[in-house]
Amino acid sequence: MESLALISLVSGILALLCLLILHFVSPEFQPSWRMISEYAMGRHKWLITSFFYFWGASSLVLSLVLWKEVTSGWALFGLVLLMISGLGEIFGGVFDVKHKLHGLAFGLGVPTLPVAALLIGQNLVKSESWNAHSQLILGASHAAWISLVLMALAMIVMMSGFKKAGVPMGPDAPPAEFVPEGVIALAGYANRILAFCYVFWLLVVAYVYITH
Repeated sequence: MESLALISLVSGILALLCLLILHFVSPEFQPSWRMISEYAMGRHKWLITSFFYFWGASSLVLSLVLWKEVTSGWALFGLVLLMISGLGEIFGGVFDVKHKLHGLAFGLGVPTLPVAALLIGQNLVKSESWNAHSQLILGASHAAWISLVLMALAMIVMMSGFKKAGVPMGPDAPPAEFVPEGVIALAGYANRILAFCYVFWLLVVAYVYITH
């Protein structure tokens, strides 16, 4: 299983590397308010697709690694959620931001990971072999749900500002081309923090598995 844990670790690192590179090769997508998925509309779609594939692979492989590590029904449920999250992340690459199923990919991949992280993390740290890393594991687990709350709040504030400024919002509306004056638009940063926190949890658990 250590080889699978290493695959999960490397996949997570590659996912973050793809995302980092996109900020340099696609500077036209302002990170303050443009979503990660929107990179698919740029010149380097393969990079954002790779990001989602690597991210999903890391989640799915880690769920296999942990199958015999968890000891409760709730933690097993967390592993199922982690698998669903991994599928959603892969679907995020298959169905890009312009596809009608991209919202489904988001629904599968994003809300499930924080719940999985909490259920799995709380169970793992009860084991003597994992307990020495309890602060790191639980810290990463809580960071996941906190990042989701922050992104939700940032999205609400930004979309409310766009609507007040008369910018059409909705699934059929074209992406906004600029931020009107007075609109607080930080959802892009929140989106990137979420992606980092989600992948960071995968990296932490895979690393602890390898080293504990």
